[in-house]
Amino acid sequence: MSRRTSFFLVGFAIVLTGVFLSRSVQAQQPIAASARPFEPVEELHYEGEFSRSLLRGLNIADFKFRSTRTPIIENGDKSPKPYSLTFSADVTSKGFFTRLFNLKFHEQVESTVDARTFTLQKTTIRDEQGKRVRETETTYDRSQGKMTWTRRDPNNPGAAPNNALIEFSGQLQDILSAIYFIRTQPLQAGKSFDVYIGDGGKVYRVPVRVIEKKKLKTVLGRVTAVRVEPDLFGPGNLIDDEKGRFTLWITDDERHIPVTARIKSDYGTFDIKLRRAVYN
Repeated sequence: MSRRTSFFLVGFAIVLTGVFLSRSVQAQQPIAASARPFEPVEELHYEGEFSRSLLRGLNIADFKFRSTRTPIIENGDKSPKPYSLTFSADVTSKGFFTRLFNLKFHEQVESTVDARTFTLQKTTIRDEQGKRVRETETTYDRSQGKMTWTRRDPNNPGAAPNNALIEFSGQLQDILSAIYFIRTQPLQAGKSFDVYIGDGGKVYRVPVRVIEKKKLKTVLGRVTAVRVEPDLFGPGNLIDDEKGRFTLWITDDERHIPVTARIKSDYGTFDIKLRRAVYN
């Protein structure tokens, strides 16, 4: 399994390697989200399955996604203030898959988003694959129009980190916050829109198509869901060295809960299904 495919299982996200020279791009303009169905606190638990050839329904990972409000405290004043949104993903390999493929991974991702404009402010990632560990931090300074990306090897603190600096304007997401951003949009079959994603020191334009509505049997019961397909695979896209397809089913109601996702690639088919939803 490739590095990129494994991280897609870890929070529907991708970490790309390498250092990118500074350049200027035009990103999506600010759009204030009119509905945030995941506030004030939402926790979604998923289970990932892998299928290929004779292997069917092989459980490979547990996923936990959490959305919370983080108060912004200015000058020690604890009175109510504007808040930021914090999205986190924690994914761990499990069971027979780990033993069969000798692949043990643990991914922790945290995204901080400006609640007023839904613009990304910071992304941190800790990626563990066996003994290999990488820590990545990306900060987004919209006032200066600069995105700073740094990756370190905590097992080798003396090594120089990889760095990238890129200029941007407008609104950016990372892969994790993009899922929540999509949930705030009016998802009408036949419509499409673009999401601009900062990842690995680059900015990508990701077209998102809303394909159809369909009744699905889920842990929430039988629900009407919309099929959404972000264009992620192919030359110039987030996953440029593999062929594949990413499909996300989201409930067609006020919560817009992702109930299932499917990633089809040369390595096989990965299904990620909702097992539990918790609200506070």
